[in-house]
Amino acid sequence: MTVLAILLAALCWTGAQAPPQARGAAVPEQSSNVHLFYYPWYGNPQVSGGWRHWEQGGHTPPDDIGADLYPTLGAYDSADHAGAVTRHMQWIKQAGVGVIVYSWWGVGGPEDRIAQGVLDAAARHGIKVAWHLEPYGGRTAASTVADIRYINDRYGSHPAFYRSAEHGGRAAFYVFESLRITDWSALDQVTADNIVLAQTTDTSKIAHFSGMYTYDGIAGTTAPGWADASAYARRNNLIWAPSVAPGYIDDRAVPGNTTPTLGRANGATYDLEWSNALDPAKGGLPTWVSVTSFNEWHEGSSIEPADSTPPAGFGYQTYEGAYGRTGAAAETAYLDRTKYWATEFETRRAGGQGDTRPPTAPGAARAVPASSTSVTVGWTASTDDVGVTGYDVHREAGAVDPLVGSTTGTSFTVTGLTPSTAYSFYVVARDAARNTSPPSGTVTATTGPPAGCSPNTGDMARGRPVVASGVTQNYVAANAVDGDASTYWESVNHAFPQSITVDLCAQAQAGRVVLRVPPAAAWSRRTQTLSVLGSADGTSFTTLAGSRGHVFDPATGNTVTVTFPAAAVRYVRLTVTGNTGWPAAQLSAFEVHRP
Repeated sequence: MTVLAILLAALCWTGAQAPPQARGAAVPEQSSNVHLFYYPWYGNPQVSGGWRHWEQGGHTPPDDIGADLYPTLGAYDSADHAGAVTRHMQWIKQAGVGVIVYSWWGVGGPEDRIAQGVLDAAARHGIKVAWHLEPYGGRTAASTVADIRYINDRYGSHPAFYRSAEHGGRAAFYVFESLRITDWSALDQVTADNIVLAQTTDTSKIAHFSGMYTYDGIAGTTAPGWADASAYARRNNLIWAPSVAPGYIDDRAVPGNTTPTLGRANGATYDLEWSNALDPAKGGLPTWVSVTSFNEWHEGSSIEPADSTPPAGFGYQTYEGAYGRTGAAAETAYLDRTKYWATEFETRRAGGQGDTRPPTAPGAARAVPASSTSVTVGWTASTDDVGVTGYDVHREAGAVDPLVGSTTGTSFTVTGLTPSTAYSFYVVARDAARNTSPPSGTVTATTGPPAGCSPNTGDMARGRPVVASGVTQNYVAANAVDGDASTYWESVNHAFPQSITVDLCAQAQAGRVVLRVPPAAAWSRRTQTLSVLGSADGTSFTTLAGSRGHVFDPATGNTVTVTFPAAAVRYVRLTVTGNTGWPAAQLSAFEVHRP
């Protein structure tokens, strides 16, 4: 292990000595600073008289829906206030979220007509409702002002209507795709009494707004512009509400689309985005964290429970493996993880340290070769006061030890290695707050030999991997090491120099090569000018026998022996620069022997 790695591990371990902050101390059960985007646009024949949204992308509900995940509740109806909506509010409460951001598409639209029932269900579970103003046809700055006034007038007296106590009791409105409109000066009529957020991090595009949010779940992995947006909001007393998501996939909802997907990585993606939102290097604690989403099933960004046994034959994904959970237990994994992060956010807002205790070091590390190009590293699980989220496997390489893989399990197979080579690895555990453990013990394993590298006696080149600079027709390089004197390698004609290189599979002492061309009478006497080179790594070669002419004479079996001082080599190369019998290199045997 490098000195740098040891120092980093020591720093991480020092953090473990501090007494842990009590999780949840002085922290509300439901965070009013975590806002969860909520979609009330689903319908089915039983409640609404027909399908709505589930059929997106040309699908046929109830089993075949326009989503890559399938809800635990099936193809539910957003107007089923006593059933699906009440269950949603129970789950949102379980997630520790105090505010949903209700997707709203204009006065009198389907979402507007069922909003009262959603507010009623939210109120019964201590949840407040903010508003996501969507880009309906004909939306303008003036119509947005009218929408804000309408929503306040119609729903503002409801007990579930969200007003920010920290911002003068103002209602909150998120304006999706706000950049579609360039002049938002009309908002000045309502921002004294309402918080209105633009969807952007471009601070030159938020005049007349009360702050910014991002919504984009893919961008949350890299947090582009977050630090600048956060700093700008802080300087100008504005709201900053970056959005985090567990993943993104819309392949079934938008067939043939080119939007990139974002894998969930068993929860690692969600943890990364939350960590970015709270990271001091990316702007520090935001005003709010907005979560994309509770149930945007078309885009695969949901934390709503997804069925662990969805209808077969449609290619649905599941939450299987999320945070180490399997089966039905995985269905609620993202609710519970949201609860963890909501608590973490509120703990830090209250001045607590949050989760600062790193996991224990992975134990009993071991490594075994899995193939000629891979090694499997295993270890026993670390422990953590909150929970281990994964492990990082590093290869020792000198000044910097590269990360070769990450996993949520307790073993990992490192691939792409060189055959017959020793490698050393160690493992570090991490938790959701990016605390990292001390490293495991270092383990070493040697990859297996290349294919065809069983032990040889006598001719060390027999059957070994071999390559040539070129071949003619079917006279391939392998013919020179197959033990059959009637088959031969012939290089590209009229193109000297040419070479053939054999891999002995492991370093060995070599002292001579035996070379042949076929002994048949048709192979007349010829002189081939060649040199013998050796290498330990296949890259850097040294000369074992200098270039000179060697006579292949039928009277002596067309055989040549070249001796040289004993050398430890793994790769042996012949470089041929001339042949008096044919304008190419020719060999029916290329043998390598010990001294």
